[in-house]
Amino acid sequence: MLLDLSKIGKAKVIEGIPASPGIVIGKAFIMDTERPHVSHETISEEDVEREVEHFMAAVQDTRELLVRLRAKLADELGESHARMFDAHLMMLDDSMIIDGTLKRIRESSCRASLALTETMGQIIKVMGRTKDEYLRERVYDIKDIERRLLMHLLGRKDGCLADLEDEVIIVAHDLPATVTASMRRERVKGFVTEVGGRTSHASIMARSLEIPAVVGTHSVTDAVDQGEMVIVDGITGMLVHDFDDAVLEYYRDRQREYKEFERQLLLVKDYPAVTRDGHKFALWANIELAEEVDSAKAHGAEGIGLFRTEYLFIARDDIPSEDEQYEAYRRAVETMAPGPVIIRTLDVGGDKFIAGGEHQREANPYLGWRGIRYCLGQPNLFIRQLKAILRASAHGEARIMFPMVSSLNEVRDAKQVLEAARQQLISEGKEFAESIDVGIMIETPAAVVLAKLFAEEVDFFSIGSNDLIQYTLAVDRGNDRVAYLYDQYHPAVLSLIRDTVQAARKQKIPVGLCGEMAGDPLAVLLLIGLGLDELSMSPLVLPEVKSIIRSTSYRSARKTVAQALDMATGSEVRRHLQQIFKKAYPEISATEMIE
Repeated sequence: MLLDLSKIGKAKVIEGIPASPGIVIGKAFIMDTERPHVSHETISEEDVEREVEHFMAAVQDTRELLVRLRAKLADELGESHARMFDAHLMMLDDSMIIDGTLKRIRESSCRASLALTETMGQIIKVMGRTKDEYLRERVYDIKDIERRLLMHLLGRKDGCLADLEDEVIIVAHDLPATVTASMRRERVKGFVTEVGGRTSHASIMARSLEIPAVVGTHSVTDAVDQGEMVIVDGITGMLVHDFDDAVLEYYRDRQREYKEFERQLLLVKDYPAVTRDGHKFALWANIELAEEVDSAKAHGAEGIGLFRTEYLFIARDDIPSEDEQYEAYRRAVETMAPGPVIIRTLDVGGDKFIAGGEHQREANPYLGWRGIRYCLGQPNLFIRQLKAILRASAHGEARIMFPMVSSLNEVRDAKQVLEAARQQLISEGKEFAESIDVGIMIETPAAVVLAKLFAEEVDFFSIGSNDLIQYTLAVDRGNDRVAYLYDQYHPAVLSLIRDTVQAARKQKIPVGLCGEMAGDPLAVLLLIGLGLDELSMSPLVLPEVKSIIRSTSYRSARKTVAQALDMATGSEVRRHLQQIFKKAYPEISATEMIE
């Protein structure tokens, strides 16, 4: 719930999506990431070849710049982040872009800048109409390359993030990879962008750098002036500007409180997650990149409960090789050792697509060819990933998890592919662990109903609360008209979690939860009492969840769950939890900011 600042003082608020938590106050640096204006003038025939040479020189200069930026990002944040530049470099060799631009220069006797914008405009127009989410996302990369080339062609200096002298808050329509890679990170206090979501490049970069960020603010660049003092609230997802002293003082207090809150929580990061009456939980982290394991360990993670492997596939224009995947998984497993790393096999479809994979338009993609269904339909891609995971298991405790399972046949078929991967590695003489735990995500009501049978087939369960809630309540949380019905406290959702835990208990296999619910302080009170063995969440919220666990008793949490399961609505459950929280944890005052 967003704060109502009108009760505090005067301020203007721009709402967005919280991408990285924290509060910063500083001067806005409006970053122009749009392409520069180009001239429509024609040139003489004798100048055409000179313009061709000018364009090819710009291509070469841009290529050299990208190579330098790639190396810089690989050194600072790791190879997985740097690999996003591979797609940009490939575009500079794309015949549609290069040949198309050269053809326009020669046929229309126009400047290279105009020929380039017309060529790119045609490509972007076609890609913008596609239903393929992956291709639509690549439009941002194409626009970034176009802008870079235009800067060279027009002799203009790009951005200025590399030359920042003062600490600033970056405000931009978007923050392309080439822009963030070149910035002086010690000068950037936070990000605010008009586009993007929690998995956009800007969001991932902000979390990697542990600086506050808000994305998806739409018209922020028009609303904020260059150099204006602004407040970025990365906890609730707001940019505040044109504020009075009362609001400024309020946020300074909140900023101090949040920093102290973080400091206090980090003091407990190395303590075990044990309730006051001795019930122990495993607290693990969700990651998208191998490099994030360092942040997970720094915040007290004992393992990785969910390694989302999609990012290895999505942020590129081809399918990663077995060796490339192996290197990423190996790094995560070695860094986290001796703690476990649960590697989820490719979970695409729905709203996530990859280049090089087979996709087709579906009327209802969230109920379509996605998750384990997609992998079983792409056996070569699937076996390549499984071989990479198996090889990584030789370097620590890797576990395999299959997503979006709804039938026993899917599990059995996936295990057969896994066995085929093992046999291939044996014939190739490659090392892997003799035994590796195999689990499934419980994300569909069908999986809960059959949980007792699934428990006989696998070594562990991990409840994917995001999709379980969506499918149980028949609610698309991305649809504004029905998003209010998406309720993690709904009694039906709580009952399904309880039933899953009970089925796992009977077969004596561990069960965890790795959705957003695991990082919600109020929900933690329920999850403790429901008897889960492991909770996995964003690394940044691990210390707070650990503090809550260490401040409660398992007996009282069981009582809380029993009361919640007797309630008729999710709103009743939420109010009940809020009352308990305020009484039991008054010292965790900053939790209300995160709720």
